[in-house]
Amino acid sequence: MGDHYFVRQPQTGSRPGSVDLVLPDLHLRLATDRGMFSPDRVDLGTRVLLETVPPPPPRGDLLDLGCGYGPIALTMASRSPQAMVWGVDVNERALTVAESNAQTAGLDNVRFSLADQIDPALRFAAIWSNPPIRIGKQALHTLLATWLARLAPGGRAHLVVQKNLGSDSLQRWLIAQGHPTERLASRAGYRVLAVDPKDPS
Repeated sequence: MGDHYFVRQPQTGSRPGSVDLVLPDLHLRLATDRGMFSPDRVDLGTRVLLETVPPPPPRGDLLDLGCGYGPIALTMASRSPQAMVWGVDVNERALTVAESNAQTAGLDNVRFSLADQIDPALRFAAIWSNPPIRIGKQALHTLLATWLARLAPGGRAHLVVQKNLGSDSLQRWLIAQGHPTERLASRAGYRVLAVDPKDPS
């Protein structure tokens, strides 16, 4: 199986490939490689998210948290050409491939980078994520708390999580943290959660 995909520099040997992302409004052929998340096919959870979420805001800064080789970020960029989309990941190989995929798709309103390269003053009108559940509960909670705090007023996050990997307990945790959270969709064993910013009061 090699090492985890959630490391900065995967030690797994490179083996470039490609996958097709086919949605009702979009068809992208995406380059992939070993050492990143779901290199052999677009993950089913990602597909469920992209097929069920409402359109992203037409303008503003949008975030794909845990972007991998870019299917979510590139979909956001395609659907909201006047917005600026940011794809964040810890995996440098994935970020390089995602940049290449953006160039191939002709999408110039998307940037991919490590988290510490994102301007800390940025606030996001939307966050879409197929979050890295397998990093462990504590690390996942820290990750989500950090980035959900950067939702702009009126912004909303959409997360897709497998039911058997704890989507319902994650929803309860988000609510306990002060983030109003509702289940937007449930399909093929996945839940899509819609998460609002904390009430400033």
